[in-house]
Amino acid sequence: MSREIIAILDFGSQYSQLIARRVREQNVYSQICRADITAEVLSRLGVKGLILSGGPASVYDKNAPKCDEKIFDLDVPILGICYGMQLGCQILGAKIVAAQRREYGRTTLSILEKSDLFANLPDSITAWASHGDQLAPAGIKGEDDFVKLATTDTCPFAAVRHKKKKFFGVQFHPEVSHTPKGTLILKNFLYDICGCSGDWKMSDFVSETVEAVRRQVGDAKVICGLSGGVDSSVVASLVHKAIGEKLVCIFVDNGLLRRNERENVVSTFRNHFHMDLRVVDWSEQFLAGLAGVTDPQQKRRIIGSEFIKAFESQALKIPNAKFLAQGTLYPDVIESGSKDGNTAANIKLHHNVGGLPAEMSFELIEPLRDLFKDEVRVVGEYLGLPEDIVWRHPFPGPGLAVRIIGEVTPQRLEILRAADEILIDEIKSARLYRKISQALAVLVPVLTVGVMGDERSYENIIAIRAVETVDFMTADFSQIPYEVLGIISNRIINEVRGINRVVYDISSKPPATIEWE
Repeated sequence: MSREIIAILDFGSQYSQLIARRVREQNVYSQICRADITAEVLSRLGVKGLILSGGPASVYDKNAPKCDEKIFDLDVPILGICYGMQLGCQILGAKIVAAQRREYGRTTLSILEKSDLFANLPDSITAWASHGDQLAPAGIKGEDDFVKLATTDTCPFAAVRHKKKKFFGVQFHPEVSHTPKGTLILKNFLYDICGCSGDWKMSDFVSETVEAVRRQVGDAKVICGLSGGVDSSVVASLVHKAIGEKLVCIFVDNGLLRRNERENVVSTFRNHFHMDLRVVDWSEQFLAGLAGVTDPQQKRRIIGSEFIKAFESQALKIPNAKFLAQGTLYPDVIESGSKDGNTAANIKLHHNVGGLPAEMSFELIEPLRDLFKDEVRVVGEYLGLPEDIVWRHPFPGPGLAVRIIGEVTPQRLEILRAADEILIDEIKSARLYRKISQALAVLVPVLTVGVMGDERSYENIIAIRAVETVDFMTADFSQIPYEVLGIISNRIINEVRGINRVVYDISSKPPATIEWE
């Protein structure tokens, strides 16, 4: 696929993926790269511009991450953000020093030159800063090569432009929502400075991907592990659009699903989209393997092992099946260490179908590997998937097994299914489902005293967890109105036998995780 590319060199910033998303929101394709990617590789990619991300290091540290200095000879515009600004300025002859006063949080940016990067902006804006270093004060060698574009009370060079090279630097973060005019700054860089035309459109992506899958598959068949979540559902729909009946989807019922989940998946994909969907009921095997197990990691290992057996029981029966379609997303690619063909440090490996054995030698089809989660949802809407699937909250691979603290039994599963159904039903009734990023019920293995029907009860606790987040790396608990929580609690206690107490988890991530196990 030929498209305009803005490459983002990642120096360890927590905001690198956010930069990429902000660029794509402007209809320009972005690609996150290793910090040390060579100028030669970038030239072959045909980049329209570069963005150097922030990072936790100081450029004058001995082991500070560096970039290939030849990128400044590529004759493409470069925007340095925070650490990226400092590194670019250092390479181009300026000196970076520790600031007398660090700058963290909101600050007022006074704009001195309202052209190029700051075109159509007011004289001052609110910006989000997070740095302890800065370009040295006036008089330091190299300062004469830079034009001062903006200042703050504590940072005399809050934004600069090099006089000879196409380099711009900002000592704040335009990519975060705390810089309200940051989107306009990035738009100025992309369109006015880099000359992008904005050719990144989901409709084009879908048509190009469909054609690419069709060419790759030929006359062979493709297997897709379908869970009913948004990623696998969009993959199945995209591949089905490309090759039709040559796609075979496999849905594994592990007995750990939410209420009516299997029926809903079958109804949507077999009856509505007319896909070849094979359902494998492996629930007895999963529950037998989990009997007596309380350790969450052991639960995951058992579930992963049984999933492979269940999937393999059907996959090997499909003639001429040469390809496996997976819902790998761009963050998965980044975390797995694959950036632009370079070998990057591996954070974690993503095996979307549980890590299939070597003898199942399928060629992978990963049509979503260039997309972020929100972009996948856009594709799903474009393909006509139901809203309940496109905007469905994430559901863990091990299912309800990791939302039951302690042993997983059929009785405890039924308790949790009933509570979960009430929770989601009431959140949807209150029109909060799209506002909340993820909501779940947890069955806690603690019995507490209650009074029900003038009699003493000694029953289970249900914990409710609901969070709001952009990237699921950090999250705040959702401030669900008390009246809605009251309705949820009342219904669960009255309608779910075995529950006499409901609590609400108000932890943020970090330090807590979203799931309890």
